[in-house]
Amino acid sequence: MREAGAVVGEVIQMLRRSVEPGITTKELDNIAYKEIVRQGAKPTFKGYLGFPASICASVNEEIVHGIPGKRVLKEGDIIKLDVGATIGGFIGDAAVSLGVGTVSQESTDLMEATRLSLEEGIKAARPGARIGDIGAAIQAFSEARGYAVVREFVGHGVGRFLHEDPQVPNYGQPGRGPLLRPGMCIAIEPMLNVGDWHTRILDDQWTVVTADGSLSAHFEHTIAITEGGPEILTVPAAAKRA
Repeated sequence: MREAGAVVGEVIQMLRRSVEPGITTKELDNIAYKEIVRQGAKPTFKGYLGFPASICASVNEEIVHGIPGKRVLKEGDIIKLDVGATIGGFIGDAAVSLGVGTVSQESTDLMEATRLSLEEGIKAARPGARIGDIGAAIQAFSEARGYAVVREFVGHGVGRFLHEDPQVPNYGQPGRGPLLRPGMCIAIEPMLNVGDWHTRILDDQWTVVTADGSLSAHFEHTIAITEGGPEILTVPAAAKRA
């Protein structure tokens, strides 16, 4: 899991450096594919339930599962990049939201709140806690800042399969749900909207957008529950050594 997570972390770092006005989402997909393969891993998403690409690339009102293609990124867009890599039979899964060039204060605030809500969720993921403690922490942080938490798509267990039990909602009540035990690995992935939390799926049967057309942001890490607390797995190997 650590090896797969490190690959994902390094690919995301490469994508961070590549996002700029004028690049297409397909070009970003190609960059990710080449780097995943170079590191001896496989792109987990490619072919998963028929998904045609190596990463998900979702722009502005698109929340998750956007299919990379000919879309050209413009100054002021925000893009959500979701990356999965499989190596040694284990999977790492993480996502990041990035501004394209100079973005609005609204976009900056949304992305920062979503990133911080992920941190709140991770802090709550301690052995002996419950899945509901994670969702409650994310929800309380996000809604206090005026953002809506997407409810129709959630985090999940991850290991040898991309989506395992338990589901990890980004909302809920503390003290409820499955017990967190050392050795469990889960993907925590808050999705926050500027507007309403409802969603819809586009005709491609993959891309999830906000029902009201408002901006959305998404961050995700795969973490391990350890005796000492949560360990983030989806960071570059160099960051783990630092």
